[in-house]
Amino acid sequence: MKLEKSKKRISKKLKMGFQGYPTIGITYSGISNGVETEVCLEFVAEEGAPTQTEKFSTEGDIREDETIQSAIVKMIERSGAKSVTLSESVK
Repeated sequence: MKLEKSKKRISKKLKMGFQGYPTIGITYSGISNGVETEVCLEFVAEEGAPTQTEKFSTEGDIREDETIQSAIVKMIERSGAKSVTLSESVK
């Protein structure tokens, strides 16, 4: 999947807001605001359920990594996530 297509699909899910469970939270983090080198995906199947976490990291900007962005889209699709949230943090 092309990088721009992946970003567009993630953005579309983000704009929908909270639609119920299951949910996936995406948190980008890195050493500075300009370069995010890690992403953490947090999946919650239903309210009160334990959170399942998956982390990816790279040396460059992870938001520009086509493989990882495609993997995020696949995880959203396969999990049946109704809601997706995004946050960015600096270490």
